[in-house]
Amino acid sequence: MIERPSTFRFELDAGVGVITLSRPRTLNSLTFEVYAELRDFLPRLSDADEVRAVVITGEGKGFCSGGDREAIIAELFARDMKGILEFTRMTGALIRNLRRVRRPVVAAVNGVAVGAGAVIALACDVRVVAASARFGFVFPQVGLSGADMGAAYLLPRVVGLGRASEILFTGDLLGAEEAHRIGLANRVVPDGRALDESLALARRLARGPAFAHAMTKQMLEDEHDMSLDEAIEAEAQAQAICMMHPDFKTAYEANVAKKPPRFQGAPE
Repeated sequence: MIERPSTFRFELDAGVGVITLSRPRTLNSLTFEVYAELRDFLPRLSDADEVRAVVITGEGKGFCSGGDREAIIAELFARDMKGILEFTRMTGALIRNLRRVRRPVVAAVNGVAVGAGAVIALACDVRVVAASARFGFVFPQVGLSGADMGAAYLLPRVVGLGRASEILFTGDLLGAEEAHRIGLANRVVPDGRALDESLALARRLARGPAFAHAMTKQMLEDEHDMSLDEAIEAEAQAQAICMMHPDFKTAYEANVAKKPPRFQGAPE
């Protein structure tokens, strides 16, 4: 049983864990407490067999407007270098833990996603984006490096180095259609449909082979720095491991019987 968080909402239904950032009056801005609890909460999802896919969204009109200007920025001016570094390492740990979740993670971007909010969406595996949503890696607009919380690592891998460079240098906002054109958004859906479409996708994934999905996610992460020969060998070993898992035989027998497979631990 996953302990319920106190600074955001978490609900579990049919194998899908839904994290909802729940400070709608500030477009779900992040406080020190939200950062820390989300950082510590994410690893628990990988240990929970009942969670087979994850959706992250925001309550109300926004996905996440980044760090709260009053709750965080004002306090940072009072910190020394050590205190500031503790904060920046904490925010980076949140993204690292999000990438390490051993489940497919879908961002339901229902509105503005800027600053840390944009990086959280970026760190998810798939982004389903409302038509009026906007992304903003706005760090240079407040005098900070565009390379924050892993953005300079992740964004080039999603949209390419040239586009990532322009986005991180300028901090310009990207509309949903532009985000889709460059590959930042996987899908653009009508306003009000981002969460429903994300849940539909997550439920489909939750019914799939959880062990194989975890292996796929691990390979996508590990193969960044491999040569082609190393990647082929790594995939050969990963696939052999999957072939030893009961889900492989389950899928074969279901195919022979011409019926949908029921993978190990999948919801009804």
